[in-house]
Amino acid sequence: KLLKRAEHIFRKGVCCCRFLLCASGECVKVFSTSTEECIHDLRGHTELVTGVLLRPSNHLQVYSCSADGTVRLWDFTDGILIKTYVIGYPIYSIYASANHEGVIFLVTPAQSDKRSEMFQLVAVQLPQSGDQLVEARELSAVLSDVSSNPAAIVFGRGGEYIASANGLQLEVYFFKKQKAYRFPLKEDNKKGGKNTFMCVACHPKDDCIATGHEDGKIRLWRNFNHKKEYTYSTLHWHHSAVSSLCFTPEGTNLLSGGIESVLVQWRYNQESQRDFLPRLGAAITHIAVSPDGALFCTSHSDNSKDKNKFYSLQRDKLLYNLDIVQQEYIHESGLQQFEVVKAAFNASGNWLATVEERKQKAAELELNLKLWAYDEQTQSFVLNTTISAPHEAQITAMCFCHAADSQTTMLASTSKDGHFKAWQLAAQAHTEDEGPSWSCDFVGAYHDLVPECCCFSADGSLLAVSFQEVVTVWSPASWELLTTLSQPPGAIRDLCFGRLSCSKYLLGTSANNLLCCWNLLTCSLEWSTSMDVSLLLADPLSENMAAFCCQAGCTDLFVFKPSEPRPLFSRKEVCSGKVTRAVFAPREEMLESCEESSQWLNHSQLYFLTQYMDLMTFTTKAEEDRLMASSKQLVIDDSVAMTPFYLLLGKHRQQENQDSLGGMSAERTPLPQGSVAIRELLQTPAHVLPSTSYLCSMFVQSLLISAKDILSSSPTEQFYLSHSRL
Repeated sequence: KLLKRAEHIFRKGVCCCRFLLCASGECVKVFSTSTEECIHDLRGHTELVTGVLLRPSNHLQVYSCSADGTVRLWDFTDGILIKTYVIGYPIYSIYASANHEGVIFLVTPAQSDKRSEMFQLVAVQLPQSGDQLVEARELSAVLSDVSSNPAAIVFGRGGEYIASANGLQLEVYFFKKQKAYRFPLKEDNKKGGKNTFMCVACHPKDDCIATGHEDGKIRLWRNFNHKKEYTYSTLHWHHSAVSSLCFTPEGTNLLSGGIESVLVQWRYNQESQRDFLPRLGAAITHIAVSPDGALFCTSHSDNSKDKNKFYSLQRDKLLYNLDIVQQEYIHESGLQQFEVVKAAFNASGNWLATVEERKQKAAELELNLKLWAYDEQTQSFVLNTTISAPHEAQITAMCFCHAADSQTTMLASTSKDGHFKAWQLAAQAHTEDEGPSWSCDFVGAYHDLVPECCCFSADGSLLAVSFQEVVTVWSPASWELLTTLSQPPGAIRDLCFGRLSCSKYLLGTSANNLLCCWNLLTCSLEWSTSMDVSLLLADPLSENMAAFCCQAGCTDLFVFKPSEPRPLFSRKEVCSGKVTRAVFAPREEMLESCEESSQWLNHSQLYFLTQYMDLMTFTTKAEEDRLMASSKQLVIDDSVAMTPFYLLLGKHRQQENQDSLGGMSAERTPLPQGSVAIRELLQTPAHVLPSTSYLCSMFVQSLLISAKDILSSSPTEQFYLSHSRL
């Protein structure tokens, strides 16, 4: 399993041994399968990318199609756009085969109305033109009434025919005959199973079509070149719909996946033999196999609601998953699962708090608050304390005290039960077996109002808790209510203390589209402005604050200091939809930007997540140039093929260098039969090795006793090694 991503982010991927290409929003991401690094993005489409396809005649080039009505041809190793074909209609998937040179097949709306829910498969002859932008509006209909699902259409036998599954009908079109055969199924079988087609795959060598169905069955169709004499056999393991099918390149295995989060491998013609890769975290939506059959890639429906994902912002890479719920996921209609709904880190990052909840019909809310301690040895978080039913109703917010010099670690939580609670880390236990644990230190309320959000000041001396339209300020040292702040009518949605020289300010957003700033020294409203702020956050290393405002379906960004009336930076329409989460990530090295518009990025980098699951950030031009150079280096490193011959020569060369530097004695013992060099040579398949004449001298020399003979052969081996790297 290479990747697991949300359906809105990653659609069907393409594997080409060394690279994995995935449609991601409006671009195509190119990943290295060896390092898992994102090498670069292929950008140019203006709407959602709906398909990615390797060009049959050149596997260093790839087609991408989009809802913007264009097909683009890329050199994906260098990230260069070669050509853009303008189709003129939204495109939902793309197909091609080596038998149809210069022709691609697209799924488009069946009528001139681009919003039509009827779809057709059309053939497009790509014009031969030297221009980069080419009109290709002549479409030839191949099949009508097809599915827009990319997994429902596939070529068979290298392009001799194409199979399409839609609803209760399988249709096979033969290009030479120019004839289509249709094979319908009844809606329900005798056992009550639902026969609706979900996906289709064709065997690469045999005339066999595999179809996945809504009831979990897989049918293998044969003899389908006759309308009435066709046959099919049935495989059944999945208890719900089969969402994706894929044959391995040699056709020896069939892969299937569905809502069970299990990748199933069926032996072709020995279907009773199956292999399973379970607990993949979420329902499988797509499966792709590399051309050499060595790698399988699965795409999943969501980001696993029972787990937390740890993601490297610098490397654009998923690091690992942390199982929060620690229960087996059971898919059953009407059965509710525990979901992680809240998470927070403390300032040092060595404590993680999570909230999980489950609401069953006609049952009370199940709620767990868990505290996780970071383990330096395992480089992961370990469960420290579980608090069952920390509140009597849903938790609305929680936050850690981020004071660096605080003697105790504290967590605050607010709930719809009308209370906020402070949780404190107890002192180290007397025995070595008992570690520190968490307990409730204080329970607070205010006039039976419901608290919505909370926030600690930078030094930890104040805790602000909003109760609908009222902001209360408490002292964590004595839990005394210090003051209350009010503003024009409207529930408080967010609270945020100022930092450094602006620490005397407390900012809040309200449901009636107001951004308010209170001066805590005078306990009065300093200023307010009319803004529909969906998210407010502060940079922990500067006085800067960021406000995301959503209007007309887009989000605007304002960066400002509470003490200054003029924003430091503003940008209209930074993304579509709302921003759901954002964070200022401290930099390892401070930037020295001279431009006034980008100085707010010197200490921290702003990352934000949209409602469409797009992770976005702001960078300076210098950072962008550095990232481009790093991406090019990744491509260069990945271009060196790790063949068995390369590994064998590389190990031998490395051993030779160590011998020459270490001043080996003139005599040494012969290599045993189980040595690495001999084992690599004997176990490597002969068809991937060079001729025996090339390997003979090196192999014999590895068995010699005299070190002089080894050194005398080094120029020849130098040539072989250099040649293998070209």
